[in-house]
Amino acid sequence: MFLKSLLSVLLIVGTNMNMPASHHKTQSMNNKTFSVEVIRYNIPADKGPAFEQAYAEAAKHLQASPYCLEYRLLHGNDQPNNYIVIIHWTSKDEHLQGFRKSKEFGPFYNLVKPFYNNIEEMKHYDQTDIVWKK
Repeated sequence: MFLKSLLSVLLIVGTNMNMPASHHKTQSMNNKTFSVEVIRYNIPADKGPAFEQAYAEAAKHLQASPYCLEYRLLHGNDQPNNYIVIIHWTSKDEHLQGFRKSKEFGPFYNLVKPFYNNIEEMKHYDQTDIVWKK
């Protein structure tokens, strides 16, 4: 256990020491920090295609929103019933008070609502200073 913890710390410290100072900053889009919403679903295999189709159609409402910066849908390959939706919002407040009160929200919600009871987690996260991208 100690070795594993030490290795983790060395990896983080070593990675940060080798990165230019610009990579130590919180990632932002247009010099503005953003909030990341993570939604984890457990979708039965027979409902997977309908779930993916619903999000494909709902995507146009996210694209039309000034509050949505980016989104992606991930499908578990080790556990095929698992899906993760990741949405980058301009801020948590603009997601909750802006998007959810906008004209785009109703049609978006109606498309994904049939899968609401399959949600295992729906939370907002903030970026940390630890980030690397190749």
